[in-house]
Amino acid sequence: MESRTKLYLLTGFLGSGKTTFLTNVLNDLSENKVAVIMNEFGKVGIDGTIIKKEGMELVEINRGSIFCSCLQLSFVSALIDMADRNMEYVFVESSGLADPSNIGDFLEAVKVAKGDVYDYSGAICIVDGMNFLEQIEDIETVERQLKFCHLVILSKVDLIDDDRIEKVKEKIRNINDKVDIVESIDGKIDYNFLEKNLLEEGWVGTEDTTNTPENKPKTLILTYDGKLTKDKLTQFIDIIKDDSYRIKGFFQLEDGWNQVDVVGNRVDYKLTDKAEESSQLVIISKIGPQIIRPIFNAWEKIVGKEMKLR
Repeated sequence: MESRTKLYLLTGFLGSGKTTFLTNVLNDLSENKVAVIMNEFGKVGIDGTIIKKEGMELVEINRGSIFCSCLQLSFVSALIDMADRNMEYVFVESSGLADPSNIGDFLEAVKVAKGDVYDYSGAICIVDGMNFLEQIEDIETVERQLKFCHLVILSKVDLIDDDRIEKVKEKIRNINDKVDIVESIDGKIDYNFLEKNLLEEGWVGTEDTTNTPENKPKTLILTYDGKLTKDKLTQFIDIIKDDSYRIKGFFQLEDGWNQVDVVGNRVDYKLTDKAEESSQLVIISKIGPQIIRPIFNAWEKIVGKEMKLR
């Protein structure tokens, strides 16, 4: 009998560090046949360009959550397609706004279509140590991701004190008292989860997802053809970030092309050799289409030159 492909689901709210963690895992598995199915809410797959590696299979599914009915066919088709490629590992990085409660339905659909081709090895949830206690109070998705996971990676522990780390762990255990919690800095962990049976405590049954076409967040893409100073872009972001779940993209600044990443109040810039035709920011709105006017007003006030928003 052919060996089955090990399938891992990677969850975690926007900006928790999923892509950073996955990049490190892919480096560790550089000698193996690995595929990634990457799901983003934005129309532009920003993260896919970051993790793409030579010889790696990458499928991007954008414009919503793979667990929503609007994209479930795309997700099942991607899993079936990967099953024909004899991969050793498939990692599914879900959108930060994804509720994975119904993952069992998708695995069952693949099994009906292709047979028992996947060894589902568990859901790994990345928890943002800096922002988790605030997120858990008002975003249901964060709790659902924890409830249906088999390993928690607590990220950004170098940016918070021991007291907050303990409060975060206590809150996680209130939601899922079986799960192992492993601390991480820059997506690196001293823990070989690939060798461990994450499902030994039993599988949490399937429930209906809270992701629906109706509650899909508004995603906007800002495109700009010029060059900005870091100071001006930061001023613009500071005005709109409170109304945004997440802002990320690639922007041409005075020191070159930068990968821009905004989570909560933190704005990070990282130089990159990835040159684009135009600068682009993906903005995921907390307040729906009402964010459009504030974006235009802030841009006009700080930059004053033409940009496109779609």
